[in-house]
Order: sequence, then structure tokens, then C-alpha cells
Amino acid sequence: MECHEPLEPLPPSLLRLTPHPYQAIGAPYGRGADPFRLRSGVVARLLEAQGQLQQREPTLQLAIFDAWRPVAVQAFMVDHAIAEECRRQGVDPSDARQRDAFRGVIAEVGRFWAPPSDNPATPPPHSTGAAVDLTLAESGSVLDMGGAIDAIGAVSEPDHYSAAARSQPQSQAGVWQRRRDLLKEVMAVAGFEQHPNEWWHFSHGDQLWAWRCGAPQAIYAGALVPSSSATV
Repeated sequence: MECHEPLEPLPPSLLRLTPHPYQAIGAPYGRGADPFRLRSGVVARLLEAQGQLQQREPTLQLAIFDAWRPVAVQAFMVDHAIAEECRRQGVDPSDARQRDAFRGVIAEVGRFWAPPSDNPATPPPHSTGAAVDLTLAESGSVLDMGGAIDAIGAVSEPDHYSAAARSQPQSQAGVWQRRRDLLKEVMAVAGFEQHPNEWWHFSHGDQLWAWRCGAPQAIYAGALVPSSSATV
């Protein structure tokens, strides 16, 4: 389903983390394309989430890492993530003897990065304008959440520190888990669903959201194309 709701830029009250991380490494957004925009209904929900956050913690704010992402950028970043993970693990994709290890890298990256698809029925979440990657900040400075956005591995799971937090609530792990929980809670109140493998990824209206909340279908579909009017 596609409701033809427009994309709109994020308002100044939502902190943008700049320079944009994918633009900085050459991701092909195209001339004039702005990654810091989302469907208008999703922007409204983000503002609601920020309001919920500041009712609980007045000095905190949401900090936006990434929002709308064209399919071409998704393809670029999947390749980039695979290359980075191969380097991290010492895997040479051109070495036939490491074929199984390379397949393992691809499978692990696939837990975090959706495959790029031009099929309107299976769009990557960010290409719909319904998904956002974000964290918490205080006075403009990003808080330590116990793991970097886009990190590949178990440390990125939303509840990674939950056991340590229960056994030692005052530990650093406890601080990290409480911050992750706070982010999840305020986003949930605003109607977002969280990616099961990523503490930073939330969406409303895409296929992942529909699957997570039991909705009969997604609200937004199709890979969006930038235009001068920023509508879809």
C-alpha cells in the first residue's frame, strides 16, 4: 500500500548529526538529495517522541544519524559494510579458500543491512521514508550508548547489556542499557517499532513496522525518488 504522503525535511528542533556519515564517504545521493527528511507523518511522530523524552529528561534530545535513503545508497552502503567487515575479520573475498568465511560475512551483514531492491513490494526500510536511525544527545553532544550506530555484531542488539544491568545496575553497562531502554520507550509511545538487531533503528509505517506490531500491511511502499517538490 502507498498513501502518497510527502517527504519533508526534519525541523530544526531535531538535532542532525553532521556531516552526514554516508555522504561523507561518497554515497550516491544525487544532486540536491537530502537524507535528513522523512514522511510527514513520521516527522510528526518523531516530534512526539522528542516531547516524551523531554518530559522525562528535560536536558536530552533526539539526535538523527540517518533518515531517508535512496536504493542506490542502500546498495553502496551494503557493499561498504561487507568490505569493512571483511577487513575487520581478515577475510579476502577473492581467496577461494575463504569462500565460507566470506559467505559468513555476507550473512552477518545481512542481519543489519536490508538488501537493495527496486521492487516496490519489497523496499528497504529507509527508502520508504518511514525509518530513522537515531540516538540520544545532551547539550548537543551524543551520549555513549555502549556501541556505535551501524556496528556489526551482538553489541548492537537493543538488550545487549540487560543481564549485566540487572546484576550490576550502577555499572557502565547499566547506564548504557538504561539509555537504550529510554530511547526505545519514548519511540514506542510515539508509535515506532524497533529493529530487533539494532538499538538505533526505528520505523513507523514500513513493512518491518507492520511485521513487528501485527498490522495487516505497511502504510508506505516503494523506493522513493528525489524531486524538486520532495513528494512521492
